Amino acid sequence: MNFSRRWNFLKHALKKFDNRFSSIQIIVFYYLAMTVLALLLFYLPFFRQPNSHVPFVDMVFMAISTISVTGLTTFNINSVFNDAGVVMLELLFHIGGLGIMMISTFFFIVSKRRISLKQRQLIMTDMNQPRLSGIVRLIKITFTFILVIEFLFGVIFAIYFLVNGYYTSISRALFYGFYQAISAVTNSGFDVTGVSIIPFSKDSFFIINIMFLIFLGGIGFPVLMDVYGWFQNKKAPTKLPYRFTLFSKIALLAFIILFVGGTILIWLLERHHIFKDMNGFDQWLNSAFYSMTTRNAGLQIHDLRNFQSTTLIIFSLLMFIGCSPSSVGGGIRTTTVAIIGLYLYSFLKNENDINIFGRKIPQADVRKSVVVFMLSAGMCFFSILFLTATENHSLIAIIVEVTSAFGTTGLSLGITADLSVTGKIMIALLMFIGRIGMLYTLSLFVPKETRDLGYEYPEEKIIIG
Repeated sequence: MNFSRRWNFLKHALKKFDNRFSSIQIIVFYYLAMTVLALLLFYLPFFRQPNSHVPFVDMVFMAISTISVTGLTTFNINSVFNDAGVVMLELLFHIGGLGIMMISTFFFIVSKRRISLKQRQLIMTDMNQPRLSGIVRLIKITFTFILVIEFLFGVIFAIYFLVNGYYTSISRALFYGFYQAISAVTNSGFDVTGVSIIPFSKDSFFIINIMFLIFLGGIGFPVLMDVYGWFQNKKAPTKLPYRFTLFSKIALLAFIILFVGGTILIWLLERHHIFKDMNGFDQWLNSAFYSMTTRNAGLQIHDLRNFQSTTLIIFSLLMFIGCSPSSVGGGIRTTTVAIIGLYLYSFLKNENDINIFGRKIPQADVRKSVVVFMLSAGMCFFSILFLTATENHSLIAIIVEVTSAFGTTGLSLGITADLSVTGKIMIALLMFIGRIGMLYTLSLFVPKETRDLGYEYPEEKIIIG
């Protein structure tokens, strides 16, 4: 009876909490709560190496980096966490990368519990979806697909590691095989070996498969759902043509342009520098790998300090952009850049509307894209200025650190551990904002209900340019 009374009190408190705050504010609160939970787990001796000590600010930094699946850390993970701790990190990667609501909803589906309208609204917010319809089906198919892919590639990597002598023990091959698969799919980029995947820098099979897993995690869950629908349509007896959503088309187009463009630029800049001793195939493969990993995975097969400054600026631009919305990654997202590019193209053609693939993009989406881009660029610029004043590091190192944090990528020139407490707090804030998105960060300060004034002011032109 006492338990029943406490449960009813908790449900009543949660209901009041839900009614008082917007869905975005609730989702952000959930991520903050998960960050605190991760911090508490990090202090449990069961997950720690004996006699390992880490300052509190560094543990908070690690918790934020884990939940935002960034990959930046101020200490060597393998010297602080044991194997159980690494497994715990893998579970947290899923929560941070796939989303709290996706994980919880999947368990609701498995346990056959009813999903309320409010929960569906929270799912829609967490996954950045425009409508409620199909949300549960999206989660069920996407989550199952990702788990199957992680298991399949975990086994493939383990066998490959054993056959090629990377690991001689079956248990270690399985341990690191599954870690590499999970790390790539969730785009976490944490280094648990001390050398990232540099030992595989000349292994084409491994690099290509890692790139494929990074792509699956970063292309966007709705795109994966569309591809699944396309395959299902192929099996249908009617053979009616399948229509991909406009989001999937733009996300894929933006990915191809950024991937191919980034690959070409990196190859042009480094073919006579860090890639000079490689054959043509390896040069293009390494260029393609960095074009892929900089847009959220954060895995590396070279010491970044060996790249030219111009190349590092290209890396920073790719990290700032990030990957698709409704994916495991951060940044301003590929569709934001795509819409801004289409807007500029339509402006040059003196067209009022933005049309692509037989569809018109709403003006509201254009305004959102411009706002996200401008505010994100402004925030990163301010952060770079701030850190140049507080930290004793080169400008290019700070630029890489800031864009890596905002894009939740995890690449660094090795300055993370040497940052001051103020610098670590700044980078931690960027990681958290990069995970929830600039638009949602702004929405935190918007009241749950906004009032429409119901009138407009007269229009008057001003001189531009």
